Amino acid sequence: MRFLRKSNSKKTIIIISDVHLGAGEYVNGIRNYLEDFHYDEELVDFLEYFSSDEYASKDVELIINGDFFDLLAVPYVQVFDDEFWSEESSKKKLQLILDAHKEVMQALNDFLKVKNKKVTFIIGNHDAELVFDSLKEMVLNCFDKEVRDRFVIRELNDEYRPTDRVVLRHGHEYEIAHTFEEESCIIEDKDGKKYFNPPWGSYYVTRVINKFKEERDHVNAVRPINKFLINGLIYDTFFTLRFMLANTIYFIMVRSIYLFKISNNFGDWLKLFMKELHLFQDYEELTFEYLQDAKDTDVLIVGHTHEPICRTYTNGKTFINTGTWTRMYNLDFGKGGGNTQLTFAKIEVLDPKNNKDEHLPKVQANLHTWEGRNTLPYGSFN
Repeated sequence: MRFLRKSNSKKTIIIISDVHLGAGEYVNGIRNYLEDFHYDEELVDFLEYFSSDEYASKDVELIINGDFFDLLAVPYVQVFDDEFWSEESSKKKLQLILDAHKEVMQALNDFLKVKNKKVTFIIGNHDAELVFDSLKEMVLNCFDKEVRDRFVIRELNDEYRPTDRVVLRHGHEYEIAHTFEEESCIIEDKDGKKYFNPPWGSYYVTRVINKFKEERDHVNAVRPINKFLINGLIYDTFFTLRFMLANTIYFIMVRSIYLFKISNNFGDWLKLFMKELHLFQDYEELTFEYLQDAKDTDVLIVGHTHEPICRTYTNGKTFINTGTWTRMYNLDFGKGGGNTQLTFAKIEVLDPKNNKDEHLPKVQANLHTWEGRNTLPYGSFN
């Protein structure tokens, strides 16, 4: 029965997120400790698979659901701190990434050249600087002119519906620390020079996480965070104490300054403080509330947290988190430990002409892991 339904599919939609292409494993002969993506060959193989053989002439849409590029993890642009967010620095950072992962960009170009293929690019919080038109143009220039119109970069914070009753968002929109609006995130100085105005969560990544990654490159890759801290206090006490202290000081300092800047009224401070508590609300609970309230949505697909999830609730609605293509370490039993899972969602849009059963859904959505077609008896350790 499963194979019969597959043949009834008129379109296949594949979704990846949180690939985090960085500046490469080595920059100027020095190992880049901020590079989290080490699966160029696997991603190229993935794109080739879904554009050849049985998918060669089929309608296939690849959706990149945020954080494809990691512009927050490129430290090799020699500028003063505030200049890190300038348009010129953003262009330099993106160019480093594009140069480091030419094979991936070429594979995307080859994918687009195949009949009935398109790519939809959703901006995430790690590649939010693509709000600059100049950076969008840099990405599009990686592709042949005749296929550039098949690569669509969506507006920031704009939910995407690739088919009926299916919604995609990167997911940073549900967390206060990473929310920002497109109309207010680009500012100009008196000389007309443009800057990206990041949310405070982006400052946190560049000023806290990146600094500690130099000592422990797994610091952003362990889940759940509470167990990471508990284990760290036992087995890596001094480092963990410094990490916790830096997080506490940074949070209090940044948010206190923000409160003083917008109001000097204690009542306003209290309201904003209560709003900040949503930062610590369970992420799946936040998305669950959206999915339950949305009458026109049966499937919600997000990324952002790097935790792959596929859950169908009692009312038939499905929540999928597409995880990440970077290495993660999970300290919860039964969640994969330190094994890398290259996860992606796949949606089969069924052809109503061949689907006579009214009880079957119009789309089939599920989460998968890409095992690849590599015949080598070894893989990359990092």
